Amino acid sequence: MSPSQTPVENVPRPPEGSQSLAVATSESARQKRKIAALEEKLQILESGHAVKQREINYYMSKGRAIRHIVTLFENIEDLICENDRRCDLDGENESTTVDQDHLQTGFITLNHTLPWFHSRASDLEYDNYSHMLKKLRQGADAARGDDTSKLKNLVADWINRDLKPDAPVDPEDKHCRGFINDVCGRLLCPTELDWNNPTVRAGIRDRTNGYVVMEMSWPAFLYEKYTADQDNLEQGLFKSTLLLQAFKAIFTSPSSAREVAADGDAANVIEANRRAKKNFNSCKKVKTHLRFALSSVTLWRSVDGDFDYIPFWQNIVDFFERPPGRAAQQRVNRLLSW
Repeated sequence: MSPSQTPVENVPRPPEGSQSLAVATSESARQKRKIAALEEKLQILESGHAVKQREINYYMSKGRAIRHIVTLFENIEDLICENDRRCDLDGENESTTVDQDHLQTGFITLNHTLPWFHSRASDLEYDNYSHMLKKLRQGADAARGDDTSKLKNLVADWINRDLKPDAPVDPEDKHCRGFINDVCGRLLCPTELDWNNPTVRAGIRDRTNGYVVMEMSWPAFLYEKYTADQDNLEQGLFKSTLLLQAFKAIFTSPSSAREVAADGDAANVIEANRRAKKNFNSCKKVKTHLRFALSSVTLWRSVDGDFDYIPFWQNIVDFFERPPGRAAQQRVNRLLSW
C-alpha cells in the first residue's frame, strides 16, 4: 500500500459524540489571541473617546468667547431662533422690538466671532447639533463664572489700595460689600443722588421711596474719578480707573491691571481703549461684572434686589450701538477713540 493510501481507520477524528470540528490548539495561544483582540477593541474605543473629548474641549473653549464678545445673558438658541424667524419672513417688512434687535445683533456677532458656526450647525445631525450647543453654552457660562470670581478679590485690592477706605474691603467676603459698605455704596450710588448725605445713604439702605436704586441710572463707578457732572452726565462716563483695571484684568492679565495708576496712566488708558475699540462688545460686559463685584450678592444672578442686570447691560449696549442721532454717534466715536 502506498503512503498516500492511508487506511480510513488511521485518519484523526473528533471524539465520539462531539459536534465540534475544532483542531486542538494550545490554550495559552488562544488566550493570547483573545487578549490581543480585546486590546485592539479597547484601543479603538479609546481613540474614539479621545476624538470626542477633543471635540468637547474645542466647543467649550470657543464657547468662552460668547460671554466675552457676543452676549452676556441671552442663550445661543434664542439668537438662532430670532434669525430663523427673520428668514421665515421671506422679505416681508415687519416692525421689530428692541429685544428682537438685540437678539439679531447677537446672532450677527456670533457668526463673526465663530465663523465656522453656521456651516457646522447646518451639516450636523440634530443630536450632534444639540451637543455642540450644550458645550458652547457650558464654555460661555464657565467664562462668566471665571471672570466674576477673578474680579471678586481684585476689586477689593484695588479699592483698598487706591481709595484707602477706613474699613478695608474684605477680599473674601462679599456680604460686607454693597450699600452696607461705605466705599462700595459710594461707587454703586446713582449719580443723581449724593452719597455723602446721611439721609440719602439711609434711604438707599432702607430702600425707601425716592431712594430705590434701579438699573435706569448710571452708578458712580462708571465715571472718571467716580463723580458725574449733573449738567452733562456724559462727561467722564465710562472713563473710571476701576473700569480700566477690570478690563485689563479680564482681557490681558491681573498683573497688567496693577500697573494702572489711581487716576489712570495715560499710556494704559490709550492701550486699553485701543483694545476696547477692537473688542467693541467685550468692553461693555466689564461694566456689568464690575457692578456685580461691588455688590453684596455672592452668586451670579440677573436680579439684585431692585436692580436688574439685564436692562442695565442693554442700556450700555444701546448707548454704544443705538445712539439717538448724529451728534450722539459722534460723542460715542470720541469716547471709543479716547
